[in-house]
Amino acid sequence: MSDQAHIGHDLAPGDEEQHDVGTRILGYVVGLVLALLLTATSFFIAGTDLVWQPSIPVALIVLAIAQMGVHLVFFLHITTGPDNTNNVLALAFGLLVVFLVVGGTVWIMAHLNANMPPMDQIMPKPM
Repeated sequence: MSDQAHIGHDLAPGDEEQHDVGTRILGYVVGLVLALLLTATSFFIAGTDLVWQPSIPVALIVLAIAQMGVHLVFFLHITTGPDNTNNVLALAFGLLVVFLVVGGTVWIMAHLNANMPPMDQIMPKPM
């Protein structure tokens, strides 16, 4: 068999061929169902007493990361294929910039809060 016979069968979930409308719609529907399932699970975990209370934030973080993965693969079509290298690098750079900005902001605010004198030392009381 030639390599051309396997082209339509070796695709990632978000990497459907552009001319096959039925496969594209099926990919979007599967992504939508997964996204709705993850969202409903998040609301269920946040609002129930069936889950151990200290583990709720960890569970919500895991579900949020899974939700981001579903959106990246099924809706933004970010896959590990050779034609998506630039997209993956752009996404990684964007995440780096976001983490630097958010982390730097939190770091600066924490140091300002720790090093700031009390307000009565900064502003004298009116006489």
